[in-house]
Amino acid sequence: MRIHALPIQLVNQIAAGEVVERPSSVVKELVENCFDAGAGQITIEIEQGGTRLIKIRDDGCGIDKEDLALALSKHATSKIATLQDLEQVSSMGFRGEALPSISSVARLTLISRTAGSQCAWRVTADGSEQDFDPQPDPHPQGTTVDVRDLFYNTPARRKFLKTEKTEFTHIETLIKRMALSQFEIGFSLLHNQKEILNLKPATTEVSQEQRVASLCGPAFIESSVKIDFAASGLQLSGWVGLPTFSRSQQDMQFFYVNGRLIRDKLVAHAIKQAYQDVLYHGRHPVFVLYLTLDPILVDVNAHPAKLEVRFREGRLVHDFLFSALHRSLADLRPEHTAAAVSWVNQSVVGNTTGVEDLATPPINKIFDVKPTYQAGLTQQTSLPLSIAESISAYASLSPYAMAEQKPRLPVSAEQDTHPLGYAIAHIHNIYILAETTKGVILVDTHAAHERVTYERLKRQYQEGFVPSQPLLLPIKITVSAAEADLAEQEYEYFSSLGFELNRSGPETIILRSTPALLGNVDKELLIRDVLADINEHGMSQRIQEQSNRLLATIACHGSVRAKRRLNIDEMNALLRDMEQTERIGQCNHGRPTWIELSTQELDKFFLRGQ
Repeated sequence: MRIHALPIQLVNQIAAGEVVERPSSVVKELVENCFDAGAGQITIEIEQGGTRLIKIRDDGCGIDKEDLALALSKHATSKIATLQDLEQVSSMGFRGEALPSISSVARLTLISRTAGSQCAWRVTADGSEQDFDPQPDPHPQGTTVDVRDLFYNTPARRKFLKTEKTEFTHIETLIKRMALSQFEIGFSLLHNQKEILNLKPATTEVSQEQRVASLCGPAFIESSVKIDFAASGLQLSGWVGLPTFSRSQQDMQFFYVNGRLIRDKLVAHAIKQAYQDVLYHGRHPVFVLYLTLDPILVDVNAHPAKLEVRFREGRLVHDFLFSALHRSLADLRPEHTAAAVSWVNQSVVGNTTGVEDLATPPINKIFDVKPTYQAGLTQQTSLPLSIAESISAYASLSPYAMAEQKPRLPVSAEQDTHPLGYAIAHIHNIYILAETTKGVILVDTHAAHERVTYERLKRQYQEGFVPSQPLLLPIKITVSAAEADLAEQEYEYFSSLGFELNRSGPETIILRSTPALLGNVDKELLIRDVLADINEHGMSQRIQEQSNRLLATIACHGSVRAKRRLNIDEMNALLRDMEQTERIGQCNHGRPTWIELSTQELDKFFLRGQ
């Protein structure tokens, strides 16, 4: 065949293959046009999952009568005019493809009225971009796009659609995501004449949190931290879930760049790195985050459906996101929130929706932390027995240590100045029971001490000095030749971690000193585990990631083991250290370290006051 020009309608149908995948794709394009029109209220009416009807009305600026034909023509837009405009796009839509593409695979009617016009004007289109005949219409100011019988003229495309319920679920999910990006706009969603969503404009912080709670569930707001960081021309705001509030899937992760919902590998990696020390394995964080930056620094023209972007300063954006989230998670201390972090997976067996329920959320309570100490309690301004100094003592504590302690005075509202309260007992030699002015606290001793030790080791390593303790008797360890080679090659690296490790034979190494924080632990087992970690993960990864992994291994070995009885002073020392430690809500493996039961919750158990 000779080369020939394709008919306009066929060209638009080809374009529709990229833009219009399913009914939700049509909704996305049309609602984004509403955003750009400055709408304050958007109504979306759907019938039969969008295959029969998609009708979207807004109260925006409208389209002039003379421009209606252009609005239905390919590559016609009011949003860009030059290459410079394309390089700094600030609108949601800009390609000028949506309306002609949609009209080529559906029966489309466009009605619009601008401010000051005597009436609205209506046109119909079939993708041919010709024979437009505007007719007057009583429509109020704004625009309505009526799309009927989607894919009526492309039956092969229609066969790929799913059930009505599935297609509407995609639309409902999309509207919820878009509603999270435009708080100042009200949304109304109807399906088969039944109201599904009715969201009022949210202009205050309280109303915005209410919208997030209505779309993501109240447990998300109760178990999240609101953040707002700005640096280097970048601003990150929104909500991030506590590490103990996570999902088995990545289905509650919403990230917006200048108001546009996007998926980006760079963003995903930065967020994953920020959670790496605190998230339980196999779980995924939940968040609603908004990144704002100069439009010239991000290319939104990298994907036909505009779901992906390309940052011009990728490393800057990655480091900014990591730093902001890492800091926000690190700053979670007991004085800010008392998290009841019961790790309960409430997934329904046989759930056919593919979406699991969230883990039981932390119950956030704000403590009134007094700045001064009151008389009547043991003075705690200097720790009676710091964890760093008591490591070696933990292994040899008397099982009768609890009985030897003098009783402590009762805690009163005037006396208690510590969010985690004061120790009462060591239950089953595993859990610390502490009393606070608000109720009681249960602490997993090993998990909490593991986080304390890990954070101290990280801080020492970052400062370039991990205190080392020489061994009275060096330990000779038999290893494989490969492990001996590794110990010899990485001598300096082991030294930076606080170990002095020398090779003394083809399959023999000698350990002469260890980090001072370790105290009385099985040092041979620790060295074997560290060598195994390096063998498994290699030394080619980023040094910080590798070092943190090894420091976590060291901290685990150096922490209080279950079944070791602690006395009151040692338990209180750990509680005080916890209050000063970053990321104390979780151990190095993402397990919760402590929970709280308030007096109100205790009263409910015994039906008091009922």
